[in-house]
Amino acid sequence: MTFASTLQRHGFDGLHRGSIETLQINVGKVCNQACHHCHVDAGPRRTESMTQETAHRVLQLLQNTPEVQTVDITGGAPELNPNFRVLVQESRRLRKHVIDRCNLTILLQPGFEDLAEFLRSQNVTIVASLPCYTAENVDRQRGRGVFELSIRALQLLNRLGYEQPGSDLHLDLVFNPGGAALPPPQDALELEYKQHLRNDFGIEFGRLLTITNMPIHRFSDYLVRIGKQDDYTHLLEASFNPATVEHLMCRSLISVSWDGRLFDCDFNQMLELPGPGRLSIWQIDSFRPVVNRKIRLGEHCFGCTAGAGSSCGGQLQ
Repeated sequence: MTFASTLQRHGFDGLHRGSIETLQINVGKVCNQACHHCHVDAGPRRTESMTQETAHRVLQLLQNTPEVQTVDITGGAPELNPNFRVLVQESRRLRKHVIDRCNLTILLQPGFEDLAEFLRSQNVTIVASLPCYTAENVDRQRGRGVFELSIRALQLLNRLGYEQPGSDLHLDLVFNPGGAALPPPQDALELEYKQHLRNDFGIEFGRLLTITNMPIHRFSDYLVRIGKQDDYTHLLEASFNPATVEHLMCRSLISVSWDGRLFDCDFNQMLELPGPGRLSIWQIDSFRPVVNRKIRLGEHCFGCTAGAGSSCGGQLQ
């Protein structure tokens, strides 16, 4: 059983991008952490990083594509890229909603003391990884001491106005399961998170986004080590939910890699599955040529359609 045949069996003739509302920019694989579930395989020793020339070209294409509403900047730790602030400032100048996929600990790194204030000044929405509300579970997945630093970073963001009464500064958290399982229901887990973080640390946040772990790179290696790769693959396939297909993020998103290549999503990018027409930013004058193109599929797509569905914006149903 393939993902393409599963779609056909449920009456879908593949997937096509009907619009381009979100531009997701992966500025590289350099990160100050090396999380166990990371599908990017990012870490401190990676060197892939978007150049100034590439960043400026992306901004030029963005200006030529006014229908794009959201610029979603990711990595690695995107803030480590020297062009991060220019991408944020110019996207905001173009009146785009900007999302920073933040690991929180970067806000407390030496040399980044003004980063949180910069994000506040640009009205950037922060989507921050926090796989649990307990130190034991977070440190097991993301490294020793990460939970404490994450809590301090969240408290800093609250002090700056994020998710405070009357503020339009938004801070969302991301949950990834710690093992070979689907995420629990998003709404119930969000209430649990809010209760614990508010009572224990005085922290406020907006939404909790539950995201299914993709069997790509580091998480795939983990599944092999624990002997669960086949079980997890079967779980994703058996949990296919046709109601999620209409809401898949790839249908209104394009992903740009650190070197300027175009992909249908960040997951395809990490698997080196080229997107529409194998195009790069150097071959187009706007992002419009990617609209009405067929989306490249793979077996990892079962991860986005399993259970309640999964996207960079959380569950789909």
